[in-house]
Amino acid sequence: MASIKKQTTGWEYRIRYKDPITQKFKEKSQRGFDTKKEAQIAAVAAERRMAEGYEQTDLPLIDYLEQFVQEYKVGTVRRNTLLQHQNNISNHIKPYYQAMMLKEVKPIGYQKFLNHLADQGYSKSTIQIIHNTMNGALEKAVILGKLEKNPCKGVTIKGGVKTKSLKYIESEDIPAFLQNAHQYGYIYWIFYKVLIETGMRKGEAAALTWDDIDLKAGTINICKTLDFSAEDEATLFGDTKTFNSQRTIKISQSIISDLKQHIKYQNQNKLAWKGSYKHKLNLVLCRDDGNFMPKSSLFNSFSRILKRIGHPPMPIHSLRHTHAVLLLEAGNDMKYVQERLGHGSITITSDVYSHISKKIEESSMEKYEAHMRSILE
Repeated sequence: MASIKKQTTGWEYRIRYKDPITQKFKEKSQRGFDTKKEAQIAAVAAERRMAEGYEQTDLPLIDYLEQFVQEYKVGTVRRNTLLQHQNNISNHIKPYYQAMMLKEVKPIGYQKFLNHLADQGYSKSTIQIIHNTMNGALEKAVILGKLEKNPCKGVTIKGGVKTKSLKYIESEDIPAFLQNAHQYGYIYWIFYKVLIETGMRKGEAAALTWDDIDLKAGTINICKTLDFSAEDEATLFGDTKTFNSQRTIKISQSIISDLKQHIKYQNQNKLAWKGSYKHKLNLVLCRDDGNFMPKSSLFNSFSRILKRIGHPPMPIHSLRHTHAVLLLEAGNDMKYVQERLGHGSITITSDVYSHISKKIEESSMEKYEAHMRSILE
């Protein structure tokens, strides 16, 4: 039963209750009510919420977010996703909210926070990622009984749309690229050729093991990714980027032939390295000792090979785009490209490659019109 008293700042209610976890008695109070009746009504509402398991504590927002990540994200999401949540909290949420309490986060204030990010020049997609961290954490706070409602619901996310031009290697430049890659080093040549022929992400390709490949059926099962920053072999392999990223794709006879030769190359390395070879990893695209390809080695080699052929700089991910463009040039539709790349929806594929598709369509129409003119003349 709540006690009601008049204070200098207004009427106050005070509730004494036992913590269900520590079994120790605590007190909850609130003052500033204009009348005794208002304090009594508020006390009854507070007791009802506590009976239902709701407990609005004075926990600082940042403390709660850090606890949320530690208790509900560590060990349940990929390392990169975990780092993303931590960066969102430390780089964006903490500087803005500072010492604000969890219960003080309100819908209007939260919308101002998102608008502030847009005013800072962040893209809509970046703001969405930051919002995902807050919304997920505060939705869990509702489930835990720390909030009655999630103040992140129903917001409007503003911000500009990134309009980066798609970078890829034109089909006529691929032979020169691969030739120079082979001259730079065989292990880089086979790595980049597999990327061009399959459209895999570099982490997916680096994680390929021989049991993922069926040379007889001509398929590759893409079911994991490699964490280039892993501290030990136990944490080297992780899940693919999304559920849809897990896929089985067909491969060409050209790459099948290359992989058969690659087996012979690796067997020679196993004999040369003997006990030092990393047999347990069973990697397909690896260094001569069987260990995984360091991210820095891939980055440096790719940059230097592009420079040799006079090509502008681009990320290794551009080879994934290169594969997609080759598929479209060969006449494949967006649905096939989506499934082969492992995109979650065809909308993603269409958004990325729509202008390429239009370019190919215009080229095809020009060829059609030229052909019709030759017929009608």
